[in-house]
Amino acid sequence: MGRQRSILAFIFVLAIAAIVVLTQVPMRLGLDLQGGSQITLQVKTTEAVPQITPEKLDGVKRVVENRINGLGVSEAVVQTVGENQLLVQLPGVSDPAQAERVLGGTAQLDFREQRKGTEAQLAVEYQVLQGLRQEQATLAQGTDQAAIEKNKEAIDRSNQAIAGLFDKTNFTGDSLRNAYPQPLNQAGNSWEVVLVFNDQGAEQFAQLTKNVAGTGRSLGIFLDEKLLSAPVVDARYAETGITGGQASISGNFDTQSASDLAVQLRGGALPVPVEVVENRTVGATLGQDSIQSSIYAGVAGLMLVLIFMVIYYRLPGLIADIALVLYALFTLAIFNLLGVTLTLPGIAGFILSIGMAVDANVLIFERTREELKAGKTLYRSVESGFYRAFSSILDSNVTTLIACAALFWLGAGLVRGFALTLALGVAVSMFTALTCSRTLLMMALSIPSLRKPNWYCPGLSASRPLQAEKTS
Repeated sequence: MGRQRSILAFIFVLAIAAIVVLTQVPMRLGLDLQGGSQITLQVKTTEAVPQITPEKLDGVKRVVENRINGLGVSEAVVQTVGENQLLVQLPGVSDPAQAERVLGGTAQLDFREQRKGTEAQLAVEYQVLQGLRQEQATLAQGTDQAAIEKNKEAIDRSNQAIAGLFDKTNFTGDSLRNAYPQPLNQAGNSWEVVLVFNDQGAEQFAQLTKNVAGTGRSLGIFLDEKLLSAPVVDARYAETGITGGQASISGNFDTQSASDLAVQLRGGALPVPVEVVENRTVGATLGQDSIQSSIYAGVAGLMLVLIFMVIYYRLPGLIADIALVLYALFTLAIFNLLGVTLTLPGIAGFILSIGMAVDANVLIFERTREELKAGKTLYRSVESGFYRAFSSILDSNVTTLIACAALFWLGAGLVRGFALTLALGVAVSMFTALTCSRTLLMMALSIPSLRKPNWYCPGLSASRPLQAEKTS
């Protein structure tokens, strides 16, 4: 009896914790339930890559998925469309322009060494570029598209002129291990992007900084052929270069632009450039009215199941209803804790697992009835009911979990969401059926006034003698 009370106290604590999680941690909803952004990317050919092959398209898809992970968007869908397009769905993204910037940038990072004798020319060219950028910012506030395009062309020419002052090296962003934004001052109005290299990259960076240290020439940090930063390395690094495997890019970044660049660099460079051909905001597929109707239908279905269990199975049915409510609390709390995004397929997986939770209780109670009809005592019947039903419940749930694993491994997008919610639900349903239901039934048997056989199996005589067995 003491053991049953300890388990009951543990279940009570879990229920309180689940309620706290559900009230404090908001539930994530998918694109079909809350809307979001949908972006279509066109993969473009280059001189080096004249044709987009399926392998090249898969490579672009992997990089895009990595960048989406960096944005922190869950349940995003990235799928190929035709031979050279990707469709990206981002649920709950409130700033589609940011997603477009992060996903569309090629992010080819490389480090270059400034040519000898170009120190003065670089200063002049860089001043010209800064002037053109300021002019572009001013023009962007107006509506003169012709002037904006003309200024963009001038900026491109200036970037090309600056790139011509540097020699390329073999040191690229492939050597990056990590990249993250970091504030330059306490006010947080100026940011830099810190780069962390792998061992090979650390050696290359030390050698490159050694080459330019104390010469007055710059180390050029280029992103997509555009100069981001051109630091001059102090003479004290002339013997060893800058060791440690870390560098930083400062280029008048604010919080957002530094974070975007870090996400791009961590996600890796796209093997070929892409162009955003469509960026649109998508509303919830179902609409608010349909969602409300679905909730009503789900609650009505659940209530009918609860009522049926009480009418057909009497006291065990009532206990199964309590276990079912606990199951729903635990499962939804786990969804919130793990950051599971609920979509329509995900909700379907959750509802299907509810059915399996009820099914487990039905198996147990039917076996219990058989034992009672065979003449066994109430306590022994309940014990045998759980024992005989266990193998069937285990087999059923294990085969479902195997199917979920296959769906999660081989599937993609919403199919994986369905598999995840179903698998979590099945695991929790086993816990509630075999632990919560059993503990509550044993506690009921410990109360003399509840030891009436016809409350467990209608049709049995209420005056049937019962043996006084302990439930510990």
